[in-house]
Amino acid sequence: MDDVEVRELRYFRAVAEELNFSRAAERLGMAQPPLSRAIRLLERRLGVQLFERTSRHVSLTPAGNVLFTESAKALDAVTAAVRRTRRAAQTAPALVVTAKSGVATDLLRRITERHPDAVEIRVSGFGEQAAMLRDGRADVALLGCPGDNAGLDVEVLRTEPRVAALPVGHELARRAALTCADFAGRATPFWPDSSAADRAYWSGQDVTGGPVTPGPVVRDSAQLLETVALGHAIALLPASVAEWRSREGVVYRPVVDATPYSLALAWPTGARDERIARFVRTAVEVSAALPRPGAVPAG
Repeated sequence: MDDVEVRELRYFRAVAEELNFSRAAERLGMAQPPLSRAIRLLERRLGVQLFERTSRHVSLTPAGNVLFTESAKALDAVTAAVRRTRRAAQTAPALVVTAKSGVATDLLRRITERHPDAVEIRVSGFGEQAAMLRDGRADVALLGCPGDNAGLDVEVLRTEPRVAALPVGHELARRAALTCADFAGRATPFWPDSSAADRAYWSGQDVTGGPVTPGPVVRDSAQLLETVALGHAIALLPASVAEWRSREGVVYRPVVDATPYSLALAWPTGARDERIARFVRTAVEVSAALPRPGAVPAG
């Protein structure tokens, strides 16, 4: 079998995501006939059928589903190689580190103040950190655990309990402490592009095994707390977020059986950059000297 080209994988993914050859061709800026020929050639070279095609419907075969998953990793690896190679050619390139805005970026600033190497901090959104490592936009990330850390090495810096964020006057706010079962059937904020495992974790249903009741879509902690204050949802948050970001109209209560939250440094498995090793050592030292989160603000 001949080697598969990156171009062919990009063509395949466009069709797999659109499930329509015309839309995929338009997205790629090419005519449909050459795209169809390219997909047929790819199928012949692989010796498998990737798509089921009828006059009205296009769907992935089991083999196509596998290639869809695996091709994302391959294309990320190619993109990462190009980005990191170009960065390495710069004069004194900075180590690119990313984190979500809030507690994580605050911790990153503390680490970089103590770190001897040049560091560039890039603020990222919910769930973007691992993707930025895989496609080369970042060298190191500070991310929350649990999560999808496939292909990454991880060093946990701190672990903390989680608390419930409730609107003032909510019936659950009258209790001194809650359990994950108290979240059953209650709307919790919905993070875009979150996995089923993420949604279960952030609603406490990873403990109870019950269904998740999705609430309003949120994209950052400020929007989440606004949603809670308006009474549109209740939320499970790391204790450090409750300590760091108070909000009028929101009270916090401990959730005694919630799966803990961890902040961890992550970097691509097999990375050989000595600057990453030095950054991890600095991060461990700085984090160890900080007070452990856990107190629930009064409210």
